[in-house]
Amino acid sequence: MVSGMTSRRGPGGLVQILAALSLALCGCLAGCGPGGDDRSGVVVTTNILGDITRSIVGDEAEVTVLMKPNADPHSFGISAREAARVERAALLIHNGLGLEEGVTRSVEAAEAAGVPTLAVGEGVNPLRYREGKNAQALDPHFWTDPRRVLTAVDTIAAHVERKVPGVDTAKVRANAAGYRRQVEALDRSMAAAFARIPAERRNLVTNHHVFGYLAERYGFTVIGAVIPSGTTLASPSGSDLRSLAEAVRRAGVPTVFADSSQPDRLARVMAGETGLDIRVSPLYSESLTDQNGGAPTYLRMMRSNAETIAAGLSPQ
Repeated sequence: MVSGMTSRRGPGGLVQILAALSLALCGCLAGCGPGGDDRSGVVVTTNILGDITRSIVGDEAEVTVLMKPNADPHSFGISAREAARVERAALLIHNGLGLEEGVTRSVEAAEAAGVPTLAVGEGVNPLRYREGKNAQALDPHFWTDPRRVLTAVDTIAAHVERKVPGVDTAKVRANAAGYRRQVEALDRSMAAAFARIPAERRNLVTNHHVFGYLAERYGFTVIGAVIPSGTTLASPSGSDLRSLAEAVRRAGVPTVFADSSQPDRLARVMAGETGLDIRVSPLYSESLTDQNGGAPTYLRMMRSNAETIAAGLSPQ
């Protein structure tokens, strides 16, 4: 036995051993790489879409959400470990339409690597910005219209069924149907809240252009935004603030709405420019909070916003 082991250590035997090790290593690398057979779970970029997706997927697959609570979808980034998780996903769900500016390269890299992806915003009949520095560009903030979220629910469920291995499609469909009913109830409750606001007072001024879909759905007019852009990464000029202040003065807007996760200093400066007594109220516009905050889920976020808007614009 000893002599047999010695003979395999000769030049010819050593070559055979090295070749076998090389083949084994290649097999391991192929099995551990991001090939189609090894992809698993769903990765979602933003926490709003993450909450919706988890409601649809349930316990049928792991759902990883990249954006942390209270983060800004325009600027959040991901770690190297999270980037690797993206490339191993069975399905990558992102908002698209230019929203996730900080992770665009990671999404593009995943697509190039063959990861199945879904840009939800592209399939909900997106609106175009009507004014501001993004005028005529597609608006990514579709979730402020629950009816478009219903379309998103159907699209996400269909992609999960087709792309994520091992899911029970009947359960996914049942989860999606149940969540659809909750979104439909949300739409009704928001319409009821806004019914308290007279038509002449349905004028919105926000921190940046984020509520265009809500305005279209429920009959509001967007007077303007403190930051005249669809992204928080832009900055207003002094003339922008003065122009908006004049528009607010003419429309008699009693309340300006600022993003709860962003400082409202600019909104207060603009309110001061009008020379009028204007309130500044916070809304949850682009991010969910943690479980201890006021908007831990999409449904709670939108109900909270509806009540805040109704309270801010209704006659006192």
